[in-house]
Amino acid sequence: MVNSKMKVVAAVQARMASTRLPGKVMKEILGRPIIWHIVNRLKYAKLVNHTMIATSSNPADKEIVDFARKSKIDCYAGSEDDIVDRLYQASRQAKADVLVRITADCPLVDPAIVDRITKLFLDGRGKYDFVSNTHPPTYPDGLDTEVFSFIALEKIWQEVTDKFKREWIVTNFWEHPETYHLGNIANDKDLSALRWTVDYPDDFEFVREIYERLYKPDKVFLMQDILDLLKKNPELLKINQEHTRNEGFDKALQDANIT
Repeated sequence: MVNSKMKVVAAVQARMASTRLPGKVMKEILGRPIIWHIVNRLKYAKLVNHTMIATSSNPADKEIVDFARKSKIDCYAGSEDDIVDRLYQASRQAKADVLVRITADCPLVDPAIVDRITKLFLDGRGKYDFVSNTHPPTYPDGLDTEVFSFIALEKIWQEVTDKFKREWIVTNFWEHPETYHLGNIANDKDLSALRWTVDYPDDFEFVREIYERLYKPDKVFLMQDILDLLKKNPELLKINQEHTRNEGFDKALQDANIT
């Protein structure tokens, strides 16, 4: 059961702009946009009280806002590039004590993994400010989950002025372990080389194949189901094998002249 004293909110960070695959969050799989599938999968996370979409007020993202309204999904539209402010304002709107950050390029997000990471955070009873499965990564790229307290988010919102760090919020936690207490969930086997995220057209084709073979309206498929499918159909791995993990983040570092 969810800790009744802590409201845990999952925020799906989404926008239409993408240089590699524009409008990807609204691309349809089995008649539903990617963002619908993400929100639907998060409903199976037992430790999450509430799920919402955090998008931007850019006119290009009105399609996301309209979709959320039509689908009766809570939505906040704020800054396009200042992710710290967007998540902070979304958290305030939802009255969150704990935020679970999921990016909209992760349509295979696993609610069981979300619960595992959230449980570590909650069981710590204030021990952690930030818990994830990405530092270091051992899960497939596309199952990334970050859980942090509203208090820590508010501290960053108040104190950090660097444009890069306000866009790439996790750097504020990773670079300051003396300030923020970090936790990490590791998989039994390092699967970080597997690519299940959606950044390119071939990523989308890969994920669509997974959904077409595993999706059922009344039951969520999990990481192990996908691994079992890939073991029986290893040719699926070739669909998007040319790309590496964190290409977007690495490019942002280069553009900002950060090494």
